[in-house]
Amino acid sequence: MILLISDLHLEEQRPDISRAFLRFLKTRAAQAEALYILGDFFEVWVGDDGMTPFQHEIASALRTLSDGGTRLYLMHGNRDFMIGQAFCKEAGCTLLRDPHVATLGGERVLLMHGDSLCTRDEGYMRMRRLLRNPLSLFILHSLSLARRQKIASKLRSTSKKETRMKASDIVDVTPDEVLRVMRKHQVRTLIHGHTHRPATHALQIDGQAAQRIVLGDWDRQGWALQIDASGFQQAPFDLA
Repeated sequence: MILLISDLHLEEQRPDISRAFLRFLKTRAAQAEALYILGDFFEVWVGDDGMTPFQHEIASALRTLSDGGTRLYLMHGNRDFMIGQAFCKEAGCTLLRDPHVATLGGERVLLMHGDSLCTRDEGYMRMRRLLRNPLSLFILHSLSLARRQKIASKLRSTSKKETRMKASDIVDVTPDEVLRVMRKHQVRTLIHGHTHRPATHALQIDGQAAQRIVLGDWDRQGWALQIDASGFQQAPFDLA
């Protein structure tokens, strides 16, 4: 069994989600061969040097799972793209590039966070290119922790305001971009998060059946995609 989750947006202000995740690690995840976390694991991340006791607690829980034999994989999201190797070492997880092709259930599957698929949101895409530029990342890491925290707070506030004002199709994936990346990586299954719109979309690529699976976010309920002998199955569960 393999499990995939995304968009938990862990933060101290949502202890219900944190408790549910820690319980998830001790139960379902402990029985899995591997757990993939496809981005926006934390609500905000200003650098491994700025880890809080809360974040160390989460890393410790992940390490316990990893030490128990479950392989752990983590992908950056738009909220936590500054997670680095120090956190991954502490948590016992492997940091994946976005996009990443994995063999899951005997099939080549493309894994992404999903924000790079939203190409109609031109303002966001410009900001994404700027922030993910290696030079920008170098400059960000060189700033003081306090300065990075202020920048992160401002970016998060601006993002929330702008998202509320944008049409729903603008902040969703662009269908043509989905087909392009799937053709590029020669896959028939794409799994991503980011949009908070859990669903399985049937596709046709060059006359062949394909699918795009969107992972659900953890807010009013939790979501996990399970891959086993029965196939790909995603279902919500109560956080309480």
